Amino acid sequence: MSDDRKILSVKFNQDHECFTCSMESGVRIYNVEPLVEKAHFDIETVGSISQCEMLFRTNILAMVAGGLRPKFFDNDLRIYDDVKKKFVLDIYFPSAIKAVRMTNNRIVVACLTQIHVFSFPTPTERLFTLETRENLRGLCEITPLISGEQQILVFPGHKIGSVQLVDLSCNEIGVSSAPVWIQAHKSEIGCLALNQQGTLLATASQQGTLIRVWDTISKHLLVELRRGSDPATIQCINFSRDSEYLCCSSDKGTVHIFAVKKTTLNRRMSLASGILGKYGESQWALTNFTVPPESACICAFGPGNTIYAICLDGTFHKYKFTDEGNCSREAFDIFLDVGDDDEEDFM
Repeated sequence: MSDDRKILSVKFNQDHECFTCSMESGVRIYNVEPLVEKAHFDIETVGSISQCEMLFRTNILAMVAGGLRPKFFDNDLRIYDDVKKKFVLDIYFPSAIKAVRMTNNRIVVACLTQIHVFSFPTPTERLFTLETRENLRGLCEITPLISGEQQILVFPGHKIGSVQLVDLSCNEIGVSSAPVWIQAHKSEIGCLALNQQGTLLATASQQGTLIRVWDTISKHLLVELRRGSDPATIQCINFSRDSEYLCCSSDKGTVHIFAVKKTTLNRRMSLASGILGKYGESQWALTNFTVPPESACICAFGPGNTIYAICLDGTFHKYKFTDEGNCSREAFDIFLDVGDDDEEDFM
């Protein structure tokens, strides 16, 4: 793949109806259903971009530079307004930006050892900064919907395998307030996800064999799901909009789909659990599909038991699954070759 077509990252927006494609040659924005290009920002406008976060389906984009031809530094968060066709806000940090999350009222920026929370859109001011353990992947998630039952921020806690939860309805985190955390795994956290309402948290460790789903209010473990028996790097976890299902993708090139609420749909080992112990009692995926060739990808649910996989090799996969565990491909495309729909914006 030429440098101009090299993809550095892909990211769904908060309702999974669009995704951003950050490239050596700029940024592209795509609608998922139907698959069309909605916007294209070339290298002369934005430079090489390592990550881009949409604010739902609005004209606001958060961009972090990276790659071979950046126009600004990787510790400079820039907010682009597609209506004004220019960057409208710069926020500088003491170290490189690892991840950005946005909602209608907050911007969250993860750096190597800090999480910064800002009000948004006006006035944009830093509300607080939290110290974290080393967070190379910038793991952090925020409740997508302000109308959700609670707006929380989650990120790896100071203790290995723990996840810290912060209530974002509070503008100031008191120094004396005890942190709220869940001891989710024995090894380092590898991936995090929140459902749309902020009531469920999914965690995986860097081992990548298990996904655990927690109640964010009671902090209790609800279900443990087994991706596989061999270690893997889990690249993405997402809940369906109704929180009935959960999907995950890994560097094994497989997307797994689990039932979260009706867990009897998940597969179990055919051997007696007494022989294999806890391993034999594991809940395995309801169904799965493989992305050929094995490629890093993100996954998310669409309407009517459909699921999408967006891969760094530029491929788009759409599958439909049933509660009986059947899974069939409905669409395949090379999204880099998909044209636009002649609309002026993506709102």
